[in-house]
Amino acid sequence: MDNLKITIFQGYLFWENTDKNLQNISLRLSGGIREKTDLIILPEMFSTGFTMDAEKLAEPMEGKTMQWMLQTARQYDCVVTGSIIIKENNQFYNRLIWMRPDGTYNHYDKRHLFALGKEHNTYTPGNKKLFVELNGWVICPVICYDLRFPVWLRNVGENPYDLLIVVANWPERRALHWRTLLPARAVENQTYVIGVNRVGHDGNEIYHSGDSTCIDPNGNVVYYKRDEDDVYTFSIIADEVKKARRALPFLKDADTFEIEI
Repeated sequence: MDNLKITIFQGYLFWENTDKNLQNISLRLSGGIREKTDLIILPEMFSTGFTMDAEKLAEPMEGKTMQWMLQTARQYDCVVTGSIIIKENNQFYNRLIWMRPDGTYNHYDKRHLFALGKEHNTYTPGNKKLFVELNGWVICPVICYDLRFPVWLRNVGENPYDLLIVVANWPERRALHWRTLLPARAVENQTYVIGVNRVGHDGNEIYHSGDSTCIDPNGNVVYYKRDEDDVYTFSIIADEVKKARRALPFLKDADTFEIEI
């Protein structure tokens, strides 16, 4: 398990404009990435903003945004992840893609759909967690509202994950919840947590303050940015996970349970 270089994109998303978003993100990454990175993390629905107009904006798995993700992964020789709107078998999904530079990928469908925003009326929920490996790290990526459900994110079993990634369109009006829950998930699971959010107003005039952050397993802030566009690369340290679990080995005392889907 080696240290990981992470690049986060916290930026404005052009409402329901896939081409403009992909062009803008490409431009921002080209100006912001100045060193080798292992992973680029983009927000939830990074190509459209958090929209319920899936009928107009959804893409197939071989669509332009998937092709863009592959090209970007190859350009920077790293994994690229973020969620997009996918249509599959006549259903719509808020789907996180884990795209590798060799063209292989995994995906995670958002489990907890945001009923307050009527997401459940448009999208189909997922029923499986995703665990992926990168440079020896076990990583669990999830999407926005999933953050509120600690049972779904609980580190259980003999092989716990080392990094939780939350990609989001989390509004500023509930930013305190975001800033509270991310450290809580880090401490209770003895893992790094990275939350990547957008900034600016969306098409519904809802403001997003970003507040993208990285928290280490002891709850310390490694990175934090509010209100501004940012492309930033930083390292997360393998020894910090190992030391936290050696010093306070409480994961082994956790309750066992099963989740009914």
